[in-house]
Amino acid sequence: MNKLKVFVLVLVLISFKTFACLNGETKTLKNGVMVYVDYQGLVPHGHRFSVDNFSKLILELDSLYEKKKNIDYLSDKGYVLIIQGKYQEALQLYLNIEKIKPNRYSTASNIGTLYELMGENQKAYDWIQKAIEINPESHNGSEWLHLRILEAKINNLSNVSGQFLINTSFGDKGTPETKLSKPELEVLAKAVYYQVNERMSFIKPKDKVISILLFELGNLVRLKGESENAVRIYNLAKEYGFHDEIVNARIVSCFKSRADYFEHRTWELDKKLNVLRKSKNGVDLDYVSQIEIALITVSIIGTVLLIGLLILYFKWKKLKDYVLLNDSPNLN
Repeated sequence: MNKLKVFVLVLVLISFKTFACLNGETKTLKNGVMVYVDYQGLVPHGHRFSVDNFSKLILELDSLYEKKKNIDYLSDKGYVLIIQGKYQEALQLYLNIEKIKPNRYSTASNIGTLYELMGENQKAYDWIQKAIEINPESHNGSEWLHLRILEAKINNLSNVSGQFLINTSFGDKGTPETKLSKPELEVLAKAVYYQVNERMSFIKPKDKVISILLFELGNLVRLKGESENAVRIYNLAKEYGFHDEIVNARIVSCFKSRADYFEHRTWELDKKLNVLRKSKNGVDLDYVSQIEIALITVSIIGTVLLIGLLILYFKWKKLKDYVLLNDSPNLN
């Protein structure tokens, strides 16, 4: 019976939420200090920096550079300055590193990032382009997207779209559509995730480009079959300022997909239960009981999801009607 309780508990937990966990990408400095550990998966959170004493860390990196003359210590010092928001100081340091040891990928990449954070987008573009020439596969091969983002900023595109940024569109229906293969979706999702996660580490809501990229990442994750994670990402897109009505339609679609899944599982379990009931010989009654409880559990979860879907739909419809009413011309 204990096994049965564990089974039901695990089923409920898996069905309702998949909690994000750490042990994703890490950043460890040359002196062995780990500055962040990212979450696993494709839901971006930004880096969670874990440096306790910045001044002490910088002094240590300076000391190690003086002792060993390894440029990596200076480069790491620049990264720590970026985390602190000391962009001008970090920029001067990286420009000096470029003079000491030119054509390092990390130097060019960090200079480009700093110029972008400081609003000098053309200089940022030039340095990121140089970084790509040095190492085309860097940052999971996602720097092409970095250039597209900078192009949008340089040209001051007020109507920048997801299609412009990621070179594809997922349609305008409630469920995203694509002709991309699964491997292509995987590669694109990782590229968008990387660029968004980096930006969320330093740029807080609201930001138009990040909101668009989050929406497109939600579409990619939805197409990968991860409805719950897609909802999380869509909500992040809204938090960053994505207010197109389609995002609500796709959130509703995700809930409906989840409800359909539980309905399908309910029918499958019901069929198995009927087969067992008809065949009494050699039937493990405890096993039948387990299936019955699982069936009840899945039915409850499906019902809760359906109720949540209906609530979400009516809230969305109410908001839509309110917007339409307030946008109507005044006839008086």
